[in-house]
Amino acid sequence: MAYEFLDDNVALMRMLGECQSIEVISNTAAHTGKDFYCVYCVTETVVASITCDSEVTNAAGLQTTLPAGTTLMLNITALTLTSGVVIGYKR
Repeated sequence: MAYEFLDDNVALMRMLGECQSIEVISNTAAHTGKDFYCVYCVTETVVASITCDSEVTNAAGLQTTLPAGTTLMLNITALTLTSGVVIGYKR
């Protein structure tokens, strides 16, 4: 998969959370068809399932308990939680 190269302003805006939109996930429903470039764990979060780009090796290793404050900087297309609250930053 080819990745886009970001100019400095776009990269900085994403780091500051200024993106197209965000989504707060706090339930156990399957959230599919997403295009998150970043997911931030607001509270301790238990991940039931996660789908990432094919370039991610052992994404199943992320199906675990993530401490509050954990930030996943990768392309996520689907996410299901057992508990916790996350913020997904969309492209």
